[in-house]
Amino acid sequence: MQALVWGVKPEPWEAPDASNRLLAGLARAPMRLEDRDVPRPPADDWAVARTRLTGICGSESKQVFGDFADSYNDSALAGLFSFPMVMGHEVVAEVAEVGPKAAGLEIGQRVVLNPWLTCRPRGLEPCPSCEAGDLSLCWHFTEGRLSAGIHTGTCKDAPGGFAEYLPAHRTMLFPVPDSIPDEVAVLADPVCVSLHSVTRHPPPPGGKAMVYGAGALGLAATGLLRALHSDVDVLVVAAHPAQAELARSLGAAVVGHEPAEAVVEQAVAWSGGVLQPTPTGVPMAHPGAVDVVYDTVGTSETSEVAVRVLRARGTLVKSGVNPPARWEWSPLYFKEISWVGSNAFGVEAVDGRRQHAISHYLDLVAAGRLDL
Repeated sequence: MQALVWGVKPEPWEAPDASNRLLAGLARAPMRLEDRDVPRPPADDWAVARTRLTGICGSESKQVFGDFADSYNDSALAGLFSFPMVMGHEVVAEVAEVGPKAAGLEIGQRVVLNPWLTCRPRGLEPCPSCEAGDLSLCWHFTEGRLSAGIHTGTCKDAPGGFAEYLPAHRTMLFPVPDSIPDEVAVLADPVCVSLHSVTRHPPPPGGKAMVYGAGALGLAATGLLRALHSDVDVLVVAAHPAQAELARSLGAAVVGHEPAEAVVEQAVAWSGGVLQPTPTGVPMAHPGAVDVVYDTVGTSETSEVAVRVLRARGTLVKSGVNPPARWEWSPLYFKEISWVGSNAFGVEAVDGRRQHAISHYLDLVAAGRLDL
């Protein structure tokens, strides 16, 4: 089979002088297309699936373009990956081989991947985080029968969907109903990331939420807010006209993403806060009226704007991944804002029912409550 492998010496080629960022980035990435053997199940409770469709996560594009290169050695997560790797964790696939203990799977079954390489895939007894359903907080991402890796595509022993076939533990594959096409099922991972953000840090009844970014995570958060919290007003910060149009179709108000002063001013006007000008730089809302900001971009600039528009004791939820950088965070302590991380997904509660986030997503789509 063919696989796009990252963490290897690339094939030498020169990008044309007029190349866009994609071609220029690919020309210098440590990545190449290789012929590999079709993977076998690493244990009896694993299966192998044939890739049908794979999304490109924002974290993967940043990795390919080298956005983390300057900060990699300082990253506390650097020890949780192993190379070379085949990326691709947003995957719809078809079961091709089933291990003798991979109960519940059938050859030819269409499935969506839960990529997290937690205790059970590693052949270990569940840790306290896994027992609680907090799969992305597993204690054992470097232990057991697999090399280090937090999820499929970050572990050299668990290649991902940028290949024709990939291995997966039986608990990592969720059957897709016939009524849901591949193009909808492949959104499960990014939607579940935002489902985790919204369910763990919900807006108050009748409140106001701002979604920073209108890519896959941002639009998913917007759709989920409309589906689960229909009484909440939603403002989306969108960078591109097509994103703005999609956000409006989901019932949100929309503002542009720059300049920062305009974002703050428009968000404060929309929410009903009071704008406090500063001698130089970006103004601040105080009192503010935005209850929660879901930051799906996660840069220093988006963090700085978010804390300026939030109300006192509001919540900034960071799910976007970007390299570290300095930002002016005095509103964080002045307004006693809660700044919380939101990492992927696991077992979540929706409408009082606890189950895996992917099951919630498929149920919401099947019921016609979420259409992205």
